[in-house]
Amino acid sequence: MCQVISIFFSKFVCLLLIAFSLQLQAQTLPDPERFEGAIRQFETQDRSEPPPKGAIVLTGSSSIARWNEQSHAALAPLTVIPRGFGGSIMNDVLHYLDRVALTYEPRAILIYEGDNDTASRNALPTEMILGHLEQIIRNIHDALPETRIYVMSVKPSVLRKGVWPNAQKVNAGYRAIADNDPLVYYIDAATPFLDPEGNVMMDIFVADGLHLNDLGNAIWGSVIKAGLMPMEARHE
Repeated sequence: MCQVISIFFSKFVCLLLIAFSLQLQAQTLPDPERFEGAIRQFETQDRSEPPPKGAIVLTGSSSIARWNEQSHAALAPLTVIPRGFGGSIMNDVLHYLDRVALTYEPRAILIYEGDNDTASRNALPTEMILGHLEQIIRNIHDALPETRIYVMSVKPSVLRKGVWPNAQKVNAGYRAIADNDPLVYYIDAATPFLDPEGNVMMDIFVADGLHLNDLGNAIWGSVIKAGLMPMEARHE
């Protein structure tokens, strides 16, 4: 009898811990609805200038958002639909995936997230970030079975060099996911921003040490174009 009670109690404690963990995770995730205004702006733009079907959607945080206007020229002749929204995390892309990507029926979707997910103040567990990416990939596969997915690694920065080891773990997870899915491609956006000694380059950022200056954006564009062209140029 004592053994039965002990087993029951152990299972009960495990269930409580799981419930607490899920509740804690929910509490640590910022509300995606904070971007509703930005998403509606995209939709207003779409009504006046409908994007073409079968293009390449670019989505993610500020490194994409601040580059939205430059992306068309930088990635020509590729046809792109820039839908970055600054300050976002992977879970925000998951939340708005239908409205920032799937609605356009793209042939490819490029995602840059992880910068804000791994920021020291509100860093999320690596497993959670990867879980959100895996759910995004499943949703894309379900809705658009032939659409290719490009996942960019987290880039290093001066501001966040203290959390770079965590970002590298996330990058390793991104690469592993891509290695196990023939429609997912990993783009290394880290190495091009490191010097020969493996330290982050100092002259590629604006004053905040996080966002890219003109030189940084030139490198950024070349990295994205090199990652997309082998598969996507043939479809233009």
